[in-house]
Amino acid sequence: MSSSVFSCRQGSGHDLVLLHGWGVNSGVWSSLIELISTDFRITCIDLPGFGGSSDCLPEQYNLASVSDLIVPHIPSNSVILGWSLGGLVASHIAINAKVPLRGLINVASSPKFVATDNWPGISSQVLQMFTQQLNGDFTKTLDRFLAIQAMGSDSARQDVKALKKSIVQHPQPATEALYGGLNILQTADLRADLAQLTLPVLNCYGKLDSLVPQKAHLPITQLYPPTHQTEVFAKASHAPFISAQQDFAKRVVKFMHSITP
Repeated sequence: MSSSVFSCRQGSGHDLVLLHGWGVNSGVWSSLIELISTDFRITCIDLPGFGGSSDCLPEQYNLASVSDLIVPHIPSNSVILGWSLGGLVASHIAINAKVPLRGLINVASSPKFVATDNWPGISSQVLQMFTQQLNGDFTKTLDRFLAIQAMGSDSARQDVKALKKSIVQHPQPATEALYGGLNILQTADLRADLAQLTLPVLNCYGKLDSLVPQKAHLPITQLYPPTHQTEVFAKASHAPFISAQQDFAKRVVKFMHSITP
């Protein structure tokens, strides 16, 4: 196991940590960083097995092991922002108080991604399909996954191009991380743990998201303490920081200023 998790830091002010989603890397944050790095000190971390951390793999790829590798790179009293799979990792870190945090921002994330009889989410068959397709061409699999993430957005084609452009400049992910990340999305369930969170939380969604559908927003909200905040971006899908860049950046800045002196 390598411990060389990649992280980079820029800007100045209160600390904001960014965690990306499955199949991609911290390059997805380039546009957001341009908008807010004058307000905060931003730390971007590539999840184990992705981007600059492509050679960094825990012996078992799960939420606990991924979180343990990331925690040393998180400044104390940060706000941690996680997108999709990164939201599960951020929530796990916050729930288990692995590092003192000032706040938590989940973006297009769910404590349980897979739909069941009494829980809305993504079909288990869809995630199984991506797992099977990984045996073939990763690039095509990523293209399909990005297309689903942008589905429904007025700017879907541009969103996919923007996401892909920002990630191809970094190393391709390790196969073990791709399978491990999909397994986390398939099996993770943090619903029972969210009520114990005492730090400020902001959940951001895209109204057109098919991976975390609109009908999941209320059930997720009901799991948090009543002080938590929710923001839905009407014309965004699974990547509101791309589809609604300016509005998303303003909402993050507003939340940060509301919880920092």
